[in-house]
This record gives sequence, C-alpha cells and structure tokens, in this order.
Amino acid sequence: MRRGFYLKLAAEGISKNRKFYFPYILTCICMVMMFYIVAYLSMGADFSAVFGGDMLQSMLGFGVFVIAIFSLIFLYYTNSFLIRRRQKEFGLYNILGMGKRNLVKILLWENILTALFSIGAGLVSGILFSKLAEMAAMKILGGKTGFMIHVALQPIVWSVLLFFAIFLLIMFRMVFSIFRLRPVEMLRSESTGEKPPKANWLLALLGAVLLGSAYYMAVAVLDPMTAMVLFFLAVVMVILATYFLFIAGSVVLCRLLQKKKNYYYKTKHFVSLSSMIYRMKRNGAGLASICILSTMVLVTVSSTICLFVQAEDGVNKRYPQDIFMRLGTAGGTALNEEDTAPYINAVEEILAEYGEAAENLQDYRMYSMDVYQDGADFQIDLNQVSQIGMGNGEIRSVYVIPLEDYNTISGSSAELGDNEVFIYPYKMNYDYDTVDFEGLGTWKAEKLDTEPFCIGEADANALGSLFLVVKDISVMDQMCEVKNESLAGEWTSSIQRCYGFDLACGDEKQSEIYNGIMERFTSMDSGVSWYTESKAQSRAEYVALFGGLFFLGILLGAVFLFGTVLIMYYKQISEGYEDQNRFDILMKVGMSRKEVKQSINSQVLTVFFLPLIAAGVHMAFAFPLISRILKLITMRTDENVFLLVTVCCYLVFALFYVIVYWVTSKSYYTIVSAAKKDR
Repeated sequence: MRRGFYLKLAAEGISKNRKFYFPYILTCICMVMMFYIVAYLSMGADFSAVFGGDMLQSMLGFGVFVIAIFSLIFLYYTNSFLIRRRQKEFGLYNILGMGKRNLVKILLWENILTALFSIGAGLVSGILFSKLAEMAAMKILGGKTGFMIHVALQPIVWSVLLFFAIFLLIMFRMVFSIFRLRPVEMLRSESTGEKPPKANWLLALLGAVLLGSAYYMAVAVLDPMTAMVLFFLAVVMVILATYFLFIAGSVVLCRLLQKKKNYYYKTKHFVSLSSMIYRMKRNGAGLASICILSTMVLVTVSSTICLFVQAEDGVNKRYPQDIFMRLGTAGGTALNEEDTAPYINAVEEILAEYGEAAENLQDYRMYSMDVYQDGADFQIDLNQVSQIGMGNGEIRSVYVIPLEDYNTISGSSAELGDNEVFIYPYKMNYDYDTVDFEGLGTWKAEKLDTEPFCIGEADANALGSLFLVVKDISVMDQMCEVKNESLAGEWTSSIQRCYGFDLACGDEKQSEIYNGIMERFTSMDSGVSWYTESKAQSRAEYVALFGGLFFLGILLGAVFLFGTVLIMYYKQISEGYEDQNRFDILMKVGMSRKEVKQSINSQVLTVFFLPLIAAGVHMAFAFPLISRILKLITMRTDENVFLLVTVCCYLVFALFYVIVYWVTSKSYYTIVSAAKKDR
C-alpha cells in the first residue's frame, strides 16, 4: 500500500464520525488545558512574592493530582462510547479483506492525530487562559501581576507526558477491543445490545443497606473529629451504593413499572421503558457516574464557597483584637509584674513611634489548662484519665482570670464569695450549678451572659472551652500548683499576663507595627516567655488558605461539571444513533412524530433528572456531616450560610441541567428522526 494510506483512512474516519469525535476531542482539549493551568499555577514564580502564595501553590499541587486521576478515568470512559460506535465500520473493513493488524494501524493513526491535536490545542488554550486564572488567584490573595503571558516549560512537559500516557493506555484498550471481537460481532455491534438483565434483588438490597448506613453516619455523628474520620468511609459507601442501586435497582424499578399496565402500555412509556431495559446495565453505570460527578460538583463548590465567604468572620472570632500577646515566666514560677513591664513599655514606645494609640485595651492575668470534664466534675490530671479511659466525658480548655481583672475589663463591681465563681461555657453546654475541680473543692457557679474577656484560642478549640472568673489570684495559684504536680516535671505551666488592643490604622500599617514589636521582643533578654499574634497577618493567612481552597474548588468544580455535562450529552448522542433504526421502524408502522418525540422526552427526562434528584438527596444527607467538618476546619461555620450556599449551588447546577436537557433532547430527536426524513 502506498505511503499515507492509513493516515488518509484515519483522517477520513475522524471526519465522517465528527459528531462523535468532536465531543471526545473537546474533552481531551479541556482536560489538557485545565491540567496545564493548575500545574502552571502550582509552580508559578509570581506567587512566591505574595503572602500566602506558598500555601495556595501547595493546595494547587493537590489539584494537579486530582485532575490527573480524573482525566485518566474520564477520557477512558468517554472513549468507550467511541469504540462502540466505530466497531461496525471496522467490521466492514475486516469483511472486505483488511486484516486486524491493518485496522490497528488505522487506530494508531487516529489516536496519534487525536493526541497531537488535543495536546497541542489544550496547551495553547492553557497558556492563553493561564493568565486569567493567575490574575483571579492574585485577586483573591490581594497580590498584583502583570498582563504578560508566561510560558512555563515544566507544566508543558508534565502535560505532554501525562496525556501521552493516557492516550497510550486508550490505544491499548482499542487494540484489545479489535482483536477480541469477530468481524460479524463488530458489524452487528449497534444492533446487538445487551440482554435484558434480570432483576438482581440482592445487589439492589446491598446498595440500599450501604446507602442507608452512610446516611445514618452522616446524620448521627455529632463529633467533628469523628465526622472527619468517617467522611471518607461514607463517601466510598455512597459511591458503591449509587452504582449498585442504579445498575440493579433501576432494573428492579423498570420491571415493577412494566407490571403496571396503566403506565407501561402508553406509547411514550412503552418505547422509552423498553429501550432503557434493553441496555440497562450500561445505562445504570452511566447514570451512576453522572450522579456521583454531580454530587462532587455540589460538595466541592458549596463547601469552598462557604469557607471563603465566612473567612472574615473566622478571622474576627479567632483574633478578636488586632494585636494580642501573652507574657509569662519560665519554670512555673509566679508571675512578676516587674518582669513584664519592660515588654508593655516597649509596645507603648512602638505605638508612639507610628503615631498610633491602643484602643479597646484589655490587660489581665490569666491561667489556662486542659482538663477532663465529666458532668460537673473536672479532672486536672490527664495522665490518670488516659489510664482509666475517657468514658463519656470530654477534654475541655479552661481559661481563668481573677475577679479584679474581670471588673476592670467589664467596668462592673461584681463580688464573689470564697466558694463562688463566674462561668461562661463557650461552644459547649453546661447545665450545672456547681463546678468541682480535682484537688480544689466544689464551687457554686453563676453563669455569665457574655465572654468575660477576649481570648481567640477558645474559638480554635473544637471541643469547647470554659471561661472562669475566680475570687482572687490565690485561687489561680492553687490551680497552677495542682496542675504542675500532675505534670510530674514533664513541663510546667504558669499564670500569664495577657495584653491585647485594637488599632485604627489599616492592615499594612498594623503589620509594620506588629513586626516592630516582634523585633523588639526578640532583642530583649529578661527570661520572660512571650507569644504574639496579629489579626492583619492572620487575615492574610486565612485569605490564602480559604481563598486557595475556593479557587481550587471552582477549578475542580468546573472540571467535574464539564465531565458531567459531556457524559450526559455524549451518552445521549451515541444512543440516538443506536435508536435511529428502531424509531424509524416504529414510525413506519404508524407511530406519529409527536408520539416519537413524547417517547424521547420520557426517556431523556428519566436519564437526566434521576441523577440530579439523587445528587440532591446525597447532598441533603451529607449536609450535617460536611457542616461539622467545616466547623473543624474553621472552628466556626454558620450552618444557615452553608445551607443558603448549598441551595444556591444546587439551583444553579439544576439550571445547567435544564439547558443540557434541552440541547440533548433536541439533538437526540434530530438523530432518531433523520431516517424518516431521508425516506
């Protein structure tokens, strides 16, 4: 054969089957583009100069891995439709005398042409759109970037190697399919469908049990830490259950609908239901894939948006004051105000240098410790707790200040007796009138309506905290002594001086003041231990973290959404060609175009909206579990906000569904009615 013969056949094959190759090649281009963009951003040099850029790049590095795995699975899946469509053509070549080795050569050239065009167009698109993605990421981080497009070699190499490997794997699968089937089987591939499967009640029951168990875990688990551990188990159970129910359960449902004569023996239901049963195993797997991808879109986008929109509230709760510091003494010795005075003076001097004054100042003595709570009893020795077991109690953080400092902060003149304390439970319930600390006795407890002082650490404690106001500093000394005895010299705790305030200036100047305080404290050598934090700098970290998650969530959501839509569209188009002859026969025996269209709409509605409804149910049951995980990540997530975001995401996603349904229904009807027009 003359040179270029197989190349010509491959090009003609792609051209003749462009309705099938176009979505496949478009898929490949988009996957290459998204992979390049994420890979480019994960190693872009411009992010190194932006605060929080390193954190964003580390998260995008995870996104590179996710998109790589998804691209492999997704392209392999969509190629299966293409293989099935081309089997008749290859069977004809084989009957006419072309050997399977020759068919492999055609496939090889088709795969090479598809790979070269897809990778090339994907890289060009990725390079062009990477600048827009970079600008969007910089906008989230608060950084600046130019308009010049940069071409990075390493992401290009990664993209080429990854998708070359994927196309090579697809090629092996196509070759295996050619050698596995006989010529007659390939010729009849479109007209020979799967045998109507039997109703597998056992598999359907297993799917129902798995789904029910996953739903129960999502609703019943209340502890955020446990929710984080069980989340991935629940995800696996839901995925398996979805496939079992769509593959086996859908068959059971169709069989039950067939037994309902009033439903089944209607023109629009009879044809569509028969068609679905005819190839239900393949339909079930496709519908399950659509459902899982839809759920992934909703979970990814809604959770990351929720984290991003509540980032500022999280910063304000975790860092209630613009600048906060704790000053203490090493070795568990008593706090001496003379030791801490130079540090406070240094802060005042730096504020004066910048022309700023401390606002909403809180200066108090505090002792903090972790205890084990069981009802109204608090065990200070945690080593003893670990030996006897946790029981039904919880580990709590306790923050204690003297009454004198409380009155100064609150501007009140409250009084306490010898066996009395004020308490304020934070992120926990406390319904007792007394508190009993190990080795300290029982105190009568009076609840406060608000937090007695600002301490952002309490917001970071997912298990709950207890604010405590005691009569005087001597009580705090006793607590410290009992706690240090239980530590047995491993390390010692001490009473600390807390000093926090707000500033009227912006974040940039606040950061400069904070850095000045840090430099001054570092240069001082007085044996005082210190800890400082700044809301301005922490805000940048929060923006980097949650902004990065939001950006990555949008990218992954776009990938999953694209995959969902394309699977639905591609599936219906391929089945449209398979159903063309069958609907033509029905029209020849007297079925009207209106009846054909009604039947098509019935089938497409089932195919499209069943996964959407199932994804909504998955999301509804997953909501409590995801909400608790978000609380663990941010330590504070407003469930009402999360609910609103989730509902909005679902409605927007449903709108995309409606659009795709309209396009698919129209295309499917055009295909199945084409033969009637040609007659």
